Amino acid sequence: MDVLGAEDVHRLLDYPSLIAALDEAHRQAPPVTSRVFLEAADENRPAGEGFLVLPAWSTGRDFGTKLVTLLPDNAVKQNGYPTVQAIYPYFDGETGAPKAVIDGTALTLRKTAADSALASSMLSRSDAETLLMVGAGALAPHLIAAHLAARPSIEKVMVWNRTPERRDSVVAALSDHLAIAAAADLEGAVREADVISAATMTTEPLVSGAWLKPGTHVDLVGGFTPEMRESDDEAVLRASVFVDSFETTVGVAGDIVQPMTAGVLAQADIRSDLYGLCRGDHPGRIEADEITLYKNGGGAHLDLFTARHLVKRFDAERA
Repeated sequence: MDVLGAEDVHRLLDYPSLIAALDEAHRQAPPVTSRVFLEAADENRPAGEGFLVLPAWSTGRDFGTKLVTLLPDNAVKQNGYPTVQAIYPYFDGETGAPKAVIDGTALTLRKTAADSALASSMLSRSDAETLLMVGAGALAPHLIAAHLAARPSIEKVMVWNRTPERRDSVVAALSDHLAIAAAADLEGAVREADVISAATMTTEPLVSGAWLKPGTHVDLVGGFTPEMRESDDEAVLRASVFVDSFETTVGVAGDIVQPMTAGVLAQADIRSDLYGLCRGDHPGRIEADEITLYKNGGGAHLDLFTARHLVKRFDAERA
């Protein structure tokens, strides 16, 4: 059994190859998946604290389970640990033998960014020039890199964050090889952007539909509970809405759950998920002026697809 640390994950999962691997995986039969979230019984514990288990099984091919700890207090403690940490055990589908234990935190960063980038390759304009990153957490550099891999036409990147210090840190870290700038005015940045990627923990919408120019692609990553939301009803009403998976996203993510509860969005209004897009059941963007909105909700299937590609590349590297 192999142990693949964060360095292995980031070295082997370059975005062009991972985006292509996810595209290919979505053309095949979906794996069986589930989701278990254990919350602390103590009401005095922080909101969102818990233990998340995400198993997936492609019959006869492979098994995998992501084990995730979510400890929001780590963000304000001086212990140096991230709020979300994970490992990923990966098993052979024929024998059941453990094949690898993977750093799940790094796997999640790569998987999540590639998920959004794959959608952008079919939903954003092919001539998109400006990317706005809303949020400056651990995912921000990965989402920027993945979107640039999907849309090489992008020439300018802007970063907005509620905390200017974190925004400036991301900009400084990437400024040596990107045309990247800090955005102080969110509305102005949204109005300028061709692609908007949001990865925040907000429960109050940040991206207003009234600010979106025709042709914009909106990528929503951060809202992973029904209470969290990054865009408002106007954005949903103006956009063609897509999700990464009907099964794992529609009933979980606030950017979909809340407008559905309010009667603004029906499930029938959601144009497609990634399975349909990759298989060609839906053409993706149809009009140049069309506003597209994609909700990246993640899911165990994406972790399995990513682990599969990683182990394949690791085996090839040492062959």
